[in-house]
Formats: sequence, structure tokens, C-alpha cells
Amino acid sequence: MSHRKFEKPRSGNLGFLPRKRCRRGRGKIKSFPKEKVSDKPHLTAFLGYKVGCSHIVRDLDRQGSKLHQKEISEQVTYVETPPMVVFGITGYKITVTGLTTATSVFAQKLDDGFRRKLHKRWHTGTRKSYTKYAANPDFDKVREERLKVMEEQCTVIRVLAHTQPTLLPQLNRRKAHVVEIQINGGSIADKLEFAKGLMEQKITVDSVFNKNELLDTIAITKGKGFKGVISRWGVTKLPRKTHKGLRKVACIGSWHPARVSYTVARAGQKGYHHRTQTNNKVYMVGKDATTEQGKFSGKTEFDLTEKSVNPMGGFPGYGWIKHDFLMLKGAIQGPRKRCITLRKSLIPVTTRVAREKVKLKFIDTSSKQGTGKFQTVAEKRAFMGPLKKELEKKREEDLKRLAEERKKQEAAEKLAAEKKAEEKAEE
Repeated sequence: MSHRKFEKPRSGNLGFLPRKRCRRGRGKIKSFPKEKVSDKPHLTAFLGYKVGCSHIVRDLDRQGSKLHQKEISEQVTYVETPPMVVFGITGYKITVTGLTTATSVFAQKLDDGFRRKLHKRWHTGTRKSYTKYAANPDFDKVREERLKVMEEQCTVIRVLAHTQPTLLPQLNRRKAHVVEIQINGGSIADKLEFAKGLMEQKITVDSVFNKNELLDTIAITKGKGFKGVISRWGVTKLPRKTHKGLRKVACIGSWHPARVSYTVARAGQKGYHHRTQTNNKVYMVGKDATTEQGKFSGKTEFDLTEKSVNPMGGFPGYGWIKHDFLMLKGAIQGPRKRCITLRKSLIPVTTRVAREKVKLKFIDTSSKQGTGKFQTVAEKRAFMGPLKKELEKKREEDLKRLAEERKKQEAAEKLAAEKKAEEKAEE
């Protein structure tokens, strides 16, 4: 067994230390993409909620590859992205210590979903936040003064936006997720004009991302709890007859220095870490299920079946997609229902794979609970035939109809007999 490897010190980058539970429950944007002044003002991020996975079939368009113009199957992940609401503008100025907030402007009407975020106990609180701010008689005057300060002093303009979790009942959440989104492109005056136009308005995901675009996902990974060194760091198990267990690290260091080095694999928390995944390709920007485009989002040029992207029975542990959504290539971090921060790609990629135009041929909508065989309910009914309860219901209806016909026939015969008796009596 010369191929066998007996030594494996560790798997896992020490740059991600300490491996402990993340304090925040949403991915934080620590850097925004570099901007071009020549571009029009645009938003650079959005928030969504992870739904689940499926697979698609498409033709690969990659010159030189052995799979060029051949069908391939790929995993995709859905992220539901209901409209977000912009409720504020923040301006930053450059100082010797970095960016510092110059001033901020908030909307006069603030949603309760955002205000809940600022209270520990919303239902018992008597003094609600931003009440005096909105009731200020000089509200418009103060806002214009602050916007003027932003235009004169600031170099970076960002809008404050929050999600609408009440649109997704399966989240069982009324407190909104809040994010600061940088505006890139144009001059400061253009950015402020763009931001003022968004105030108290709903923004949709198709105004930020497009099909075939690359984006970064920032989120908290799925938590695994307290794990040992084998699971957490991937070290090699000790031989079978090892004293006091074999799922361990045999030597955790020399006698001196008389302490355990941070590079030694140790047991502890695994998962629920803040991670950024770069350059995920957008395969589809889906519309609301109430629109015709959203209702038949699973229909393609090659598969003319009128269906949505929702699998039969819905996504396990989530339900049905009813609002705008993104279809991303591959897998992304986090469990279902977790808030995913979507950001425009920080490191632009110009490879041939990144520039490839995707044309979907088939979107799988079979049941994800077990081994799904059918794409739609109609297809299943056509194959399986009528159900037993339907046959019983039909039989009851037929018996009822026959009883009514018999009753009508008896009544008609009775009426005819009475008429005949009357005619005889007259004779």
C-alpha cells in the first residue's frame, strides 16, 4: 500500500481564524466595486433570501472545448428578492483616517419593519423611534441643508434600504434587514439626484443585476456546532488501536515553548462563519409570479411546457417563489431562508467562461422531496390516471344523477297514469 498517506497536518486556511460564530446574522459589505465617473449612477448591491437548488440543461458555448455545442447539466440556486425600500441617504467624506460620515438624511415616512430593528421590545415600547424627526415643522428645510452639505463635502454617496420580510410569510419575521448600498457612476450632484429619486420608493432586483452578469454573494455559512479536529480541520485519523481514541491530533506541540501554537488543529465551532463567494453567474432574472412572465418562468424555447420554476410540492423547507428572484449558477453559502447579500463583482473577470452567453434549454421542476419523476401536475395525472377518491366521487355523483333521473321518470309515469284515469272517468 505504497500509495497510502499517513500524514495530513491540516486542511483549512489560517487566514480565516478565529473560527467562531459570527456576531451578525447578515453578510456585511466591506468593500464596494471601483466606480467609473463616465457611467450613469447605479446601485451596487441588493438583499435576497436563499430558496433552494435545482438543475438546468443547456448547450455549452465554448470554442475549443470537447463539450462545445453539447448538452450539459448544471446545478443552480434560487434567491428570492422581493422589492426593497429606500429610506435614507448617507454621505461620506475622506479624512486622514479613512471615510467618515458627514451627514445623513432619512425619509419622513418610515416603515415599521425598519423601526422594529431599532427596538428591543417593539410591542411594549411607548416611545417609537424617528417620531420627533418626522414631526419637525422644518423637515424639508433641514433635509435640503443636509443635502447641500453632502454635495459640497462628500465624495461617496450611499442609500439606506431595507427588505420587506412580511412579503415572505415563511420567514416568520417582521423585523427588516437593513443595508447600505453605494451609488457608483456620475458626479456627486448626479448621485444625489439619483438618490433623491429613490427616496421612499421600491427598488427591484432587475434594476441592479442583469442576465449573464457576475456577482458576489456575502452571507453566513450553515452552522454545524462544536466539532472535533477530524471534521473541523480534516486531519488524518490515528491508527485503529490508538489508546484513548483515534479521532485526535497525536502531538499538539513540543515541550517548549510551553504553550499550544495557534497553527495546531483543535476542536471547536464549525460553520456559521462570515464568507464571501465571488463571481457567481446569473442565469436568470425572474419576475413576480403574478405577472405572465413570472407565471411561465420555467418555459424555454426548447421546453414549451407552461410552468413556473417552482418544483412540484414547492422547495423543501421554504415553499413557493412568489416574487422576483435570481437563478445563480452552482451553490452558495448558507441554509434556506438565510439573508444573502448580493453585490456587483468586486474583481471583474474577462475570461471566456465569464463572457459566455447562457441559453437555457430545460429547467427542472420535478419534486425535490424524494425522487421526482414528473415536471408538472398535469404530466403526473396523465401518467397515473384518476385517483381512487376521484373515482369514488364520480361514482357517488353518477348514483345521485341516476336517482334523480329515476325520480323524474316515476313522477312522469305517475302524472301520465293520473291523466289516463281522468280521461276514462270523463268517458
